Amino acid sequence: MAGEPVVLVTNDDGIYSPGLRLLYEAVEPLGKAIVVAPDTPKSASGLGITLHKPLRLEKVRYWGIDIYTSNGTPSDIVYLALTEISERIDLVVSGVNVGDNTSVQVILSSGTVGAAAQAALLGIPAIAFSADVDEPSDFEDSQYYNALLRAIRALSRLVLEEGIPGGADLLSVNFPRKIGRNTEVRVALPALLKYRQRVEVNVDPRGKKYYWIYGEIVTSEENTDVGLVKKGHIVVTPLKLSLTPCNREAVEETKRMVDRLKPLFPEGEVAP
Repeated sequence: MAGEPVVLVTNDDGIYSPGLRLLYEAVEPLGKAIVVAPDTPKSASGLGITLHKPLRLEKVRYWGIDIYTSNGTPSDIVYLALTEISERIDLVVSGVNVGDNTSVQVILSSGTVGAAAQAALLGIPAIAFSADVDEPSDFEDSQYYNALLRAIRALSRLVLEEGIPGGADLLSVNFPRKIGRNTEVRVALPALLKYRQRVEVNVDPRGKKYYWIYGEIVTSEENTDVGLVKKGHIVVTPLKLSLTPCNREAVEETKRMVDRLKPLFPEGEVAP
């Protein structure tokens, strides 16, 4: 590629998520990193784009750098960045999401994966990063933060150099809630379901019904993304936009890429 790589950094948790800053710090040494993120959380927006209202793009100073915010969805942001900020984007990284994005059920609704998928539709290599944590404050643990930073930087560098593995369109990476020097990086296809959907029916003070959708976790096979993340592995999942499972070639090529990351955490060393 001519000149330094241009990397778009985005998310669906909004500009104030520490996962966004983590992602920026991970890829900033790899080229020109542009941060464009929603002004408010846009979780579960999937591949949604905004057609019913005007979109805004505003430059603000945050973390000592210029970043851009938008009232649009993560998918909108990919188009806005290409239109107003950079005519060329060599890699889109999305995340780091608060909460894992495992299973086909969750992937299809994920705004984090949605931004990466929208980039892939435009022919741009893209990676979605998510972590099995409950709160943004979970990123404040310095050892965990630095471990994620190291893994994100290593994989992003490989994709910049070699592209997305053949047979796949994008990668989804899910981190367990604890990472140590013995943490393994595994490649797995997604489970079909993570939750059994439930709808709770209640009545408000005016006597009108309202509904609260939630899910109960179901048991998934151990060799799927859901099972392996719960067992404490970093899981890299190749995804294909045709909504058919990636073929064996994609899995094997992704495994060869991940093998080159080892050892990601040499004994006694987790900081970059």
